[in-house]
Amino acid sequence: MQFSRRDMIKAAAATSACALAAGNSMVAHGAASLPDKETFSSMAVTYLNSASQHPISLASSKAVESYLSKRRIAPGAPGGSHASDEPLENFARIINADVDEVAYVERTTSGEQAIVRGLGFPHIGGHIITDEAHFPGSRSIYDGLAKMGVAVTRIPIRNYRIELDDIKAALRPDTKLIAVSLIAMESGFEHDLKALCDIAHANGTLVYADIIQAVGAMPIDVKASGLDFAACSCYKWLMGDFGLGFVFASKAAQERLKRTEFGGFGAGENAERDEFGYIKTASGKFALGTRSFTGIAITKESLKYILDLGVENIHAHNQSLVNRLKDELPEIGIGLHTGKESKGPYVVAGFDGIGAKVRPALERAAIAISVYENRIRIAPSVFNDMGEIEHLLSVLKEAV
Repeated sequence: MQFSRRDMIKAAAATSACALAAGNSMVAHGAASLPDKETFSSMAVTYLNSASQHPISLASSKAVESYLSKRRIAPGAPGGSHASDEPLENFARIINADVDEVAYVERTTSGEQAIVRGLGFPHIGGHIITDEAHFPGSRSIYDGLAKMGVAVTRIPIRNYRIELDDIKAALRPDTKLIAVSLIAMESGFEHDLKALCDIAHANGTLVYADIIQAVGAMPIDVKASGLDFAACSCYKWLMGDFGLGFVFASKAAQERLKRTEFGGFGAGENAERDEFGYIKTASGKFALGTRSFTGIAITKESLKYILDLGVENIHAHNQSLVNRLKDELPEIGIGLHTGKESKGPYVVAGFDGIGAKVRPALERAAIAISVYENRIRIAPSVFNDMGEIEHLLSVLKEAV
């Protein structure tokens, strides 16, 4: 499959559209520099698997080395404390939150479980709604709560989607929480957060979203959507590493959280405190102890990079590649699981037995995507270009 002149014109038009997206607080001058291969090391494969783990940039690698030289007490190493406010502030900017609404956690599920505990489950009783498209590790949280006596409804998937009407029909007067993944790991389905929060709040119900497969790659506005809680790790679209993540709790939702844990990092300074002496912020609720400072070093650089490029620009570049895949995969016999309406950063597609068919060809071509028994997931990022998408499509066409 050749990369036609028409495709080049489409890609150029998409890049021009990015450049016109000025004015949003998340948008900077970076559109003209996408795709950006210089910020990242040369790769041994054509890497289209950033939904699994995103490559770390050269600047982030350098920042880690600087931190490690300090930890080695090396001659000429930087001195001073391990500054960690900047990534927290930049994460808040990326999701349009206030900095006192975000805190560090170790991983996405750490944030989700802290929220569940803070809301009083399982002892508080009541009802929780989740769905079959939620992250599998998170589904186990609610399976466990159900075994402890909490009423849990899991909305089924229909044609790779979760229908908002099904969630609405499941609401009860005692529904206290709806927990979902904004972008589903297994299908790429995208929840309409604003619509979901609207129906939940009309019932007095809070909403949690796992945003790991969206934040950094597509715009998220927690204020506009009305989202109550969210969490993510840094090693995917935030371009960080394992062992560090963020949790979000709106100011109003923080009032619904009971204190279940105590840690010195929640004490803070020069701020209003609760009855236990902890600052009245998300960090006061969730910060317990020392965080990963290698993760801080990496994320300090990666979040600056994301903000410099602009999330809107990153998303527009990604969608130009993703939309090409959505158009062409069905043409070569690979059915879409991810709906064309989804604005998530990857495509899931497949048929029974696709993994065994395409894996050898992908290995020979040195192309990295996520391959499962009956589906594949293709996740391009800022360093990928349309030529790589066309190469992948040609390899898949020959394999199937």
